[in-house]
Amino acid sequence: MVDVTAQQDPFLEHRRLLFATAYRMLGTVTDAEDILQDTWLKWHDTDQSTVRHPKSYLVRTVTNLSLNRLTSAQATRENYVGPWLPEPLRTTPNIAEETELADTVSTAMLVVLETLSPVERAVFLLREVFGYTHAEIADTLDRPEPTIRQIAHRARTHVQARRPRFDTDKAERDHITARFMAACSGGDLNALMDLLAPDVTLWNDGGGVVTAARRPLHGPDHVARWLLGVFAKPVSAGVELESAYLNGELGTLACQGGNPGGAFTYDIADGRIKNLRFQVNPNKLKGLYTEPLG
Repeated sequence: MVDVTAQQDPFLEHRRLLFATAYRMLGTVTDAEDILQDTWLKWHDTDQSTVRHPKSYLVRTVTNLSLNRLTSAQATRENYVGPWLPEPLRTTPNIAEETELADTVSTAMLVVLETLSPVERAVFLLREVFGYTHAEIADTLDRPEPTIRQIAHRARTHVQARRPRFDTDKAERDHITARFMAACSGGDLNALMDLLAPDVTLWNDGGGVVTAARRPLHGPDHVARWLLGVFAKPVSAGVELESAYLNGELGTLACQGGNPGGAFTYDIADGRIKNLRFQVNPNKLKGLYTEPLG
């Protein structure tokens, strides 16, 4: 086999960008990796000597394949059992220091992006995250530039109205994460309730594969008692909590035998956890085993 380096192959050179594009489009690591595989096949079936701008060609291919995948996936998500959450993705601590990059891959932002149509999502990401011009996006999506401008404005307005704004102080997040893990591990109801905002909501994604709350839980008492009840079950014996960077922010993994069986991501406002997302669907934890994005 020929050893092809990133300098020789534009696909390898831009692979991280292509994965980041597909993941933000789809919210799932598995689908993003499938898109990369399809893109690689298309790229190597193409007469590359005719491609003047390989990076643009590859981003266009990933975007359109993701758009097709997302459109077909929407019907499946409408019938999903319980709340649908994005797949958690391991990231490096460095990505958390790049505020804009961390924000666009955060679980909270991915949830907002779910409220856009597939085309709006593609246009928003290409314009606001990756900095493509309206003309370049029009060429990528094969739509008139005025149409792209209208979609971009509509998507940006939609996201801005729903975009979460939370505390980003690293020291505070480290402290709250440590307290959260200690309260859950120790079964300390009062300590856990003290960490939760008065209007806290918990979403739990089991996808019908494992037992999970099928409706969002509201309020510190309800959320805390449910969480401690989960950790008190025999099936949770031996579970250890550990901190990890997930989607650009410090979060918490629930590990059993050294393997992640659940992932907590959360937003912090005024020193308390406001939104708590608990991903336990085993089919959506594969991103915890991939190389960290960053």
